[in-house]
Amino acid sequence: MDEALRDLGDYVAAAQPGVEVDVAYGELMLRTEPACLVKLLTFLRDDQNCQFKQLVDVTAVDFPERRPRFDAIYNLLSHKQNQRIRIKVAAEADSAIPSACKVYSAANWYEREVWDLYGLFFDNHPDLRRLLTDYGFEGHPLRKDFPLTGYVEVRYDEEQKRVIYEPVKLVQEFRNFDFESPWEGMLQQLPGDEKAEAEGEGGKA
Repeated sequence: MDEALRDLGDYVAAAQPGVEVDVAYGELMLRTEPACLVKLLTFLRDDQNCQFKQLVDVTAVDFPERRPRFDAIYNLLSHKQNQRIRIKVAAEADSAIPSACKVYSAANWYEREVWDLYGLFFDNHPDLRRLLTDYGFEGHPLRKDFPLTGYVEVRYDEEQKRVIYEPVKLVQEFRNFDFESPWEGMLQQLPGDEKAEAEGEGGKA
């Protein structure tokens, strides 16, 4: 299987200069520059030896300590060849990635989701709006520097008879965990333990 993937990777690299090829975890991965993305996707969709007609999804990965910080990731499927392929494009938070909507119409909402949750901008996207967060939401929740509690909370106020936004207030302090097994940390006897002890004593007799 890896040999077939490497052959396909070599074929794509020969046809698309500048593409880096790697096979890992039983999947073919290609890395390219943002400027070459649309051309590469079009080739993978239309070439007779590829025929990756389906865009499975678009996502991203955040590497805060790395430059460029983000990887935009496109997963494609070829029903004809029964193969999958993954394309990675490195990008900074303030850089633009060409939209894949003209190549795959399914990219529309996928790219909106990545913009919403990671803040990656897709150039020439027909309708780049937030998809999962609320209107007026600040920040991008899947960035690793976004606080787990968020910045604001939304609730319905009975007195004002409307939905309101408030700064997050923790109802209790953060707890310190010893990370032990719950069985090792359990000191008190639970209901029913006396039956197990009685059965154990009966078995010894």
